[in-house]
Amino acid sequence: MNFLNATNLHLYIGIVLSCVNGVIMCLLSSKFLHVIQLSGYKIGGYRAYLKETKSSYIGRLVVLCFMSLLCVLVTNSLLDGYGEFYSYIGLIFYFYFSIVFIINVYRAPQKTPLKQTHRMQRLTFVVFLLMSGITFVLIMLFSEYVPFIRFGVVAITPIFLPVVVPLAHFICIPMEGAFRQIYKSRAKKKLANMPNLIKIGITGSYGKTTTKHILNVMLSTKYKVCMSPHSFNTPMGLTKVINNYLDANDEVLIAEMGARQMGDIAYLCNLIHPKHAIITGVSNQHLATFGSVENVYKAKHELVDAIDDGYICFNAENDGSLRMYNECTKNKILCGLNGDYFSNITNIKATPKGSTFDLTIDNETISCSTKLLGISNLEDIALAGALAYKMGVNLLGIQNAIANLKPIPHRIELIEENGLTIIDDSFNASTQSSKNALDTLALFEGTKIVVTPGLVELGDKEYEENVVFGENIAKVANKVIIVNKVNKQAITTGLLKSGFDENNIIEVETLNDAKQKLEEMLEGGEVVLFENDLPDNYI
Repeated sequence: MNFLNATNLHLYIGIVLSCVNGVIMCLLSSKFLHVIQLSGYKIGGYRAYLKETKSSYIGRLVVLCFMSLLCVLVTNSLLDGYGEFYSYIGLIFYFYFSIVFIINVYRAPQKTPLKQTHRMQRLTFVVFLLMSGITFVLIMLFSEYVPFIRFGVVAITPIFLPVVVPLAHFICIPMEGAFRQIYKSRAKKKLANMPNLIKIGITGSYGKTTTKHILNVMLSTKYKVCMSPHSFNTPMGLTKVINNYLDANDEVLIAEMGARQMGDIAYLCNLIHPKHAIITGVSNQHLATFGSVENVYKAKHELVDAIDDGYICFNAENDGSLRMYNECTKNKILCGLNGDYFSNITNIKATPKGSTFDLTIDNETISCSTKLLGISNLEDIALAGALAYKMGVNLLGIQNAIANLKPIPHRIELIEENGLTIIDDSFNASTQSSKNALDTLALFEGTKIVVTPGLVELGDKEYEENVVFGENIAKVANKVIIVNKVNKQAITTGLLKSGFDENNIIEVETLNDAKQKLEEMLEGGEVVLFENDLPDNYI
């Protein structure tokens, strides 16, 4: 049957079927779309996802196609001779399998859910157009040359998604570039109308969000401050902050600056032109996209390069940040613990309820206490305190701000309920932050349990670093629950290498499984550290 010369009914059914399948393809592609969004709409992150997960999601799509096509072929064979519409019947199985697949995907727990931004909606619409077109062309060709399958060819269309989604992304790039310029121009115009606004950039491989919150509390004692909310640290995220959150009466803008590749921070600096900067540290985070720690260093240095006559605060407790300080020829400030620094923290007494310490800034000392847990938070306090002081906040104001600091959710956050103590450090983890979390766990008494999927996005160093992570866990914990298979072997190797009891190593597939296992294990008085949670592009 020549499809284009077929009856109007067949043609209309083909068009409707193509559009309906286009909608189903958008739903089935949600995982791929989510990964691209989590990667900052960088195709390198999409490739890294396929490599890290060994294309497991694609394998599931292949199974979906195989089962659907098999049912279509069997149905067509059984109904052959009963009329030309028999080829529609087998599609019932395809739609059923697809709906079940979609429901399972959407029910899966997500650390950072897919955000239906305008950009994502545009990308999804292009996926819809491409998949609808592919479906229609396949129906036309199979109706002409393989009439036995006819409309059943729709069952194989999901296998095109891994290619169609990045193709749609590339198609959208010129359009998104135009939108980005519009939003950027609007943001730059708004900033130009606020010439007295003090802009601060904060970057580093870890500690950005915590330092941002601490600095916000300190500066709010003197200024009206706009802080980028959540982890809005991408070009479009920061543009949104300026356009939607920054008020005309604000005096300070604190901008968290993240990066997954060279040039990201330079772009952000070109957008806001920061006056001051804080460098929290340089580590091997995001090696999957940067390739080397040296590239991470260069990326973070882009913020230093952007500062003219303002202050730059460096963390003396991090080798990369200290190296950056030594190479810097601008207005630099060194901050740290137990050293000869402009902002220096000494006499530290860490407890399960927080810390007390002396903070010395510019040779003046104050006694402080904070509910924040972990040495890393003290490093962040030293950094924020130094810049706040240089911006005119007196020591009493800094002291009061430190006393009023509240734990940042999922960043060494202490939770106590029903006799169980939880240290929630699940937002993310680097080699340094994971060590800090384990040091915090060591302060507690009782049975210590670590729940973790390990450290990710470390490229070729991932196995090696997770072996070391396992060794460090063995020094502190009594039991370990390893989530997912990503780093199971590496962590287990490190644990056993340090003499950890193999019977106390528990392996589960998901975080929900880990929580269920915990409920079975708890006897009372345990301390549980949730260290890291797999990004959604690893699941």
